[in-house]
Amino acid sequence: LLGQILDQWFESEPLKATLATDAVIGAMTSPHTPGSGYVLLHHVMGELEGRRGAWGYVAGGMGALSQAIAHAATARGAHIFAEKAVCHVLLGRDGQAQGVALQDGTEVRSKLVLSNASPQITFLELVPQEQLPKDFVQRIRQVDTRSPVTKINVAVDRLPSFLAAPNARDGQPLPHHQCSIHLNCESTNLLHQAFTEATDGHPSSRPMIELCIPSVLDPGLAPQGCHVVSLFTQYTPFMLAGGQSWDEQTRNAYADRVFDCIEDYAPGFKASVIGRDILTPPDLERIFGLPGGNIFHGGMSLDQLYFARPAPSYSGYQSPIPGLYLCGSGAHPGGGVMGAAGRNAAQVALRDFRRL
Repeated sequence: LLGQILDQWFESEPLKATLATDAVIGAMTSPHTPGSGYVLLHHVMGELEGRRGAWGYVAGGMGALSQAIAHAATARGAHIFAEKAVCHVLLGRDGQAQGVALQDGTEVRSKLVLSNASPQITFLELVPQEQLPKDFVQRIRQVDTRSPVTKINVAVDRLPSFLAAPNARDGQPLPHHQCSIHLNCESTNLLHQAFTEATDGHPSSRPMIELCIPSVLDPGLAPQGCHVVSLFTQYTPFMLAGGQSWDEQTRNAYADRVFDCIEDYAPGFKASVIGRDILTPPDLERIFGLPGGNIFHGGMSLDQLYFARPAPSYSGYQSPIPGLYLCGSGAHPGGGVMGAAGRNAAQVALRDFRRL
């Protein structure tokens, strides 16, 4: 249990609760859920520029990371087909992957296919079910993809000023503006209460909020004096109580609740808002192909990690389809912007490619 781990090392409840947010981030779990301690480990493992456990902002926004990967690939001769939806994986008579078919009818032939899509999309939508073992299909269908995350992107015309550390008169950013700011995290019980509300189908009345202001470190993201604020909030169920779906009213009501909470910590925040973009779990699934809205392509619980990710006997990036590999967050070691699954899958694919 995460709580036991934090109790061994820390006394301050606000500090324990703030650390606990990284144990439940993106996960429909409570700090009191068995196994939650692993998700915290997943978020603090590794290093950034020699600093262990550190995180950083991508200059130019997260899209710049995709562009960097694309430039590296094209420099080595890769061809990139942007905005071209894949219809299905092409299979030969022997059942081996031979490329992909696009929705416009184009066929892209290749000896190997690596899928960065979720296991659910890869194996339940892009591959004929009769080509896969029944127990494998059942396992993929049973993967827990519940997600509590509603992401809210906000444009503001001035820097938030927090009661705990008010802005200077010149309005220049302070050290805390460059960090991840955690709100409604004064105690682990607050997080647990927010979780239990969502399990009953209700968005949290006092949601957990992680607030970042990337434009403080990367001014090119917003006009001078203005900023972009990224809100990572939970807990929000995929389906609301009574089978109700998210609509504009419920979406905006939840966002208003989040903004009211921020206002309590930083008076004047609501008046500074120019625009906002609200992405509930169904939105995250529809727009980004995240099953259930889950940023990890499936829960990072102990029964869905290591040799069991995405399915027992298939944690080595190969799939039941020869020549088809899984290289995204649904593969070992799971989600996060670290590229480990992709690098590992590439190593396996290269090894196999040399034998063809």
